[in-house]
Amino acid sequence: MIQKKFDGYRANVGMVIRNLSGKVLLAKRCKKNSWQFPQGGINNQETVCEAMYRELFEEVGLKEKDVCILMQTKHWLRYDIPKEFMKSNNNFMMYIGQKQKWFFLQLVVSDKNINIKCNNFIEFDKWRWVSFWYPIRKIIFFKRNVYRKVLKKFSRFYINNFVE
Repeated sequence: MIQKKFDGYRANVGMVIRNLSGKVLLAKRCKKNSWQFPQGGINNQETVCEAMYRELFEEVGLKEKDVCILMQTKHWLRYDIPKEFMKSNNNFMMYIGQKQKWFFLQLVVSDKNINIKCNNFIEFDKWRWVSFWYPIRKIIFFKRNVYRKVLKKFSRFYINNFVE
């Protein structure tokens, strides 16, 4: 599905990446004490799935063959960006927030394949495996509701496969 209509929200994809032990990947934004799941914008004429695989590689160095899609959100999940954050990031000046489609991915290769420095524009300077619900406590306040919804949706699949 290619996003065409502008509604004030930047179209975006987010990824929850699970390892074989049931932990999920959380990454720290470069030079900030801000942790999040990998995510990124959808380019013009790009499908949601194409954007997800591009962002997966750009942000954590993983390729399509390195993961398996377990689930995907059906509907857009939105969050507004507070005005004080818009001023500090010119990329968001024309948007009131982001709308996202989320993917639950299973890592099918060693985590040695994860490379947060594979791109010229490095977004993360650290990453780690954390328990499934932990990211809700670490994410910035204005994304918290979306993270809660995403993890709740994905938990139905997660709980049937892992017990923390």
